[in-house]
Amino acid sequence: MSSLDRAREVLQIEADGILAVMNQLDGDFDKAIELILACPTRVIITGIGKSGIICQKIAATLNSTGTPAIFLHPVEAMHGDLGIVDPQDVVLALSYSGETAELNLLMPALKKRGVKTIALTAKKSSTLAHFSDAVLTAAVPQEACPLGLAPTASTTAALAVGDALAVVLIERKNFVAEDFRRNHPGGSLGERLKVKVSEVMLTGNDIPAVTPEASFSEIITMMNSKSLGVVIVLDGNQLCGIITDGDVRRLLPNIDRMTASIARDIMTTAPKTIKPMLLAADALSVMQRHEVTVLPVTDGSTMLGLLHLHDLLGKGEFRMMV
Repeated sequence: MSSLDRAREVLQIEADGILAVMNQLDGDFDKAIELILACPTRVIITGIGKSGIICQKIAATLNSTGTPAIFLHPVEAMHGDLGIVDPQDVVLALSYSGETAELNLLMPALKKRGVKTIALTAKKSSTLAHFSDAVLTAAVPQEACPLGLAPTASTTAALAVGDALAVVLIERKNFVAEDFRRNHPGGSLGERLKVKVSEVMLTGNDIPAVTPEASFSEIITMMNSKSLGVVIVLDGNQLCGIITDGDVRRLLPNIDRMTASIARDIMTTAPKTIKPMLLAADALSVMQRHEVTVLPVTDGSTMLGLLHLHDLLGKGEFRMMV
């Protein structure tokens, strides 16, 4: 087998592992979410070895998306660091076997403090699961390691479950892009979202614009020439409406009506807009809330520019976060 074929096989094994874990999720996932949402303090994430490294990444993701979290090494916890755990905290403990000695020594001490615990493990019958209030089962069919020894597919699956927790919590907490920006003041995305809309909007000939009387052929030609998936309908510099590629597709079943239509007939007359002095973060929030990728930039009804998601986030450098 070539190196390339082997690499593809490894990725397939890891993908199969995630799919297997997806089918294992049950009501305990909902219980885990409710435990975290009800927690007034933070999530303590603990594990050892490769699982410990996954714990640190999950903690970082939760912190950046509105759920305070810290990593606690189970050995250090048993030698004094347990003092950092508040009885109101929620603990997320990772062990594939559920029988990691260092972790299972820690669990009784946590229970004595009244801490609610969530296990992420392959075995619901394990010692770790026994000590836990909710159990997230993450058993994979096989490891990618040919020896079956190095955690590979199992750690990938655990990381994916951590991402699933974070994303659900984002939505349940109504965490938005501006909140993300506040947690990333030094990052590339954070910096880009701090600029004003006027600094990243399209202007002049870069805007795909037609008049209200433009024919269907003119609309399609303009839409294709700018590759933004929309056409703005302008009367002089006054915004009249917007036509999206979705509007065009909806006309396809009625060819006669489609070819006879002019822009005024098919445009949306009250599109969502944004002011030029607002921040890019504000625009991203509007896009997310209304599920649109383009915003006309206006002053009253006067068209000043056009903001597209790709220009807002850097031509594909970033993706929508929720």
